[in-house]
Amino acid sequence: MPKETLSFDILHPQPLLIVISGPSGVGKDAVLKSLQQRKLDFHFVVTCTSRPARLNERDGIDYFFVTKEIFEEMITQGELIEYAMVYDQYKGVPKSQIRQAIESGKDVIMRVDVQGAARIRSLCPEAILIFLIPPTTQEWLYRLQTRKTETPENLEIRLKTASIEMQKLDDFDYVVINTQDRLEEAVDTIVAIINSEHHRVKPHKITL
Repeated sequence: MPKETLSFDILHPQPLLIVISGPSGVGKDAVLKSLQQRKLDFHFVVTCTSRPARLNERDGIDYFFVTKEIFEEMITQGELIEYAMVYDQYKGVPKSQIRQAIESGKDVIMRVDVQGAARIRSLCPEAILIFLIPPTTQEWLYRLQTRKTETPENLEIRLKTASIEMQKLDDFDYVVINTQDRLEEAVDTIVAIINSEHHRVKPHKITL
């Protein structure tokens, strides 16, 4: 009787598109930087923005800083996978970065606002959407106040916006709590989510 041949060559990890989102001030940038410091084989998308650079922000590293006129030309030319007007400034993600990284076999990690995450989901249903939240509203407000970049009027706008954005939670795949002084726990959770997604029997197939 012939022996049955078994094949265990079933793990061919497909590159993932991981979207990290959440209200302003929740710590998206800090999470991204911590992930980068771990030297994992990810491609981190650099977002374009029309806002001026803040202190210690580097062009091409933290954001691509462009004028409003240049950004609008990029929109006209269809060079962005998603973009939005956020607090009177444009933010968007270049298409070319994501396609090149996916073709190289790397997981792609990008941070966008909640509007941007919805746009990514419509264009790429297989993307993994992670919603980052603080443990309490009080802690979130404290973070915004201590970074000293917000006027009282802007704080009020951000609070109202965050209330609307929280209603979009069901549109995401995962929620991760980012507690003050416990950043690495949130990052550990995100890495665990990515590892878990790579062990799906039916892997996600990213197409753009």
